[in-house]
Amino acid sequence: MTSLHIDAGFDSGNIEVLGTEGATARLAIRRDHQSDFFQWFHFRVAAQAGEEVVLKITGLNASAYPGGWPDYDACVSEDRDYWMRAASSFDKDEDNGTLTIRHLPASDLFWVAYFAPFSMERHHDLVADAAASEGVDYVRLGTTLDGQPIDCLEMGEGDTQVWLYARQHPGETQAEWWMEGALECLTDPADPVARALRKRCRLHIVPNCNPDGSRRGHLRTNAVGTNLNREWHEPSAEKSPEVLAIRNRMDQTGVDFAMDVHADEAIPAVFLAGFEGIPSWKEEQGAGFDRYQRILDRRTPDFQTKLGYPKANPGKANLSMSTNQIAERFGAVAMTLEMPYKDIAAFPEPEQGFSPERCKLLGRECLAALAEWLEGSDA
Repeated sequence: MTSLHIDAGFDSGNIEVLGTEGATARLAIRRDHQSDFFQWFHFRVAAQAGEEVVLKITGLNASAYPGGWPDYDACVSEDRDYWMRAASSFDKDEDNGTLTIRHLPASDLFWVAYFAPFSMERHHDLVADAAASEGVDYVRLGTTLDGQPIDCLEMGEGDTQVWLYARQHPGETQAEWWMEGALECLTDPADPVARALRKRCRLHIVPNCNPDGSRRGHLRTNAVGTNLNREWHEPSAEKSPEVLAIRNRMDQTGVDFAMDVHADEAIPAVFLAGFEGIPSWKEEQGAGFDRYQRILDRRTPDFQTKLGYPKANPGKANLSMSTNQIAERFGAVAMTLEMPYKDIAAFPEPEQGFSPERCKLLGRECLAALAEWLEGSDA
C-alpha cells in the first residue's frame, strides 16, 4: 500500500497522478478546458513526515512555456499561508520534459503549486473588505460563463480615470497578490499615497478578470478555452464576456492611465511592457509611459528595465491585447506589468523566491509611483 496520496479536487487544483511508488510520484498537468495551454499546477500531498518526497511532473516539453522550467523551484506550503521554495530540477530529456521536486515534509500534509495560489474564497474576502471601506463603490460588471460575478471596485474624487485590472490569465496568481497589496493601501484612510490618489483620481479596480479559469485551475483561459488577452479588439458574450463587460465599463468612464497586471513564466524579473506600435502613437503618450517606468525603477530594487519583451514596430501593435487596445482606444498611458514565477535573478531571496509578500509590496510601490507620476516630474 502506497504511503503517498495526491489530491487536486479543490479550487484551482490541477494535477493528474500517473503512478506512485513509495515516496515518489509521476504526475502530469491537466490542460485548460477546450485549450492546449497547460503550465499551472496545484495539489495536496499526504505523506510520511520526515521522509523525503519526490514529485516528477512529466510531459513539460509540450507545456505552454517550456522555457519557464529551467532554474525554477516549485512553491510548497504546510499551512497554506507561508509559501517557500522546494529544490527542483528540470530535465528536458526525461519523459518528454520532467520537473523533479524534492521536499522533506515536517508534517504529514503539504501543498505544492506553480506559484502561491490565490483562491476564489480569498478573492471574495478581498472584495468584501474593500467594498465595506469608506468611499468605495462596488460595481458588478457582469457574469462569467460559469455564472460568477465580475467584480469591480471604484473609489476617488478626482478627474483622472485610472484602471487597474489583474489575472486575465488565471494561473498568474501573482497578479491578485499584487491587487491585495494595492487595495490594502488604497482603502487605508491614513495612507498618504491612498489619500493623494483618491484626491486626484477616480480609480476602477478589477482584482480578478477571469474567475472561471481561476477556480477551474487553468493557466491562461476562461471556461471555454478563450485567452482573454487576445479578445480586446472584438470581445463577445459567447467567448469572452469578461472582456466585454470590462471594456464596456471603460467606454463609460474613459481611461487616462491603465495597468494590466500579469506574470511571465520564463523571464526572471519584474518589468513593464508598453504600447509601442499602435496606429495612433503620440510622442507625449510614449513619454508618459517612459516616465512612469523611470519612477518605478527608482523606487524599488524589485523592478528593472533591462529584461522584457521586444517592442512592436510602428503600426504593428496587436490590438487584441488590452494594453495596446486601451492606448489606441482612449489615448491612455497603458502598460502591462509582468512579475516572475522564478525568483528575480538580479535580486534573489533564497527561501521564498519571488513571493506573495513581494507581490503585495510591489503593488504599493506601483501606486506610490503613480502618485509621483501624476505630479508631472521624475526629477
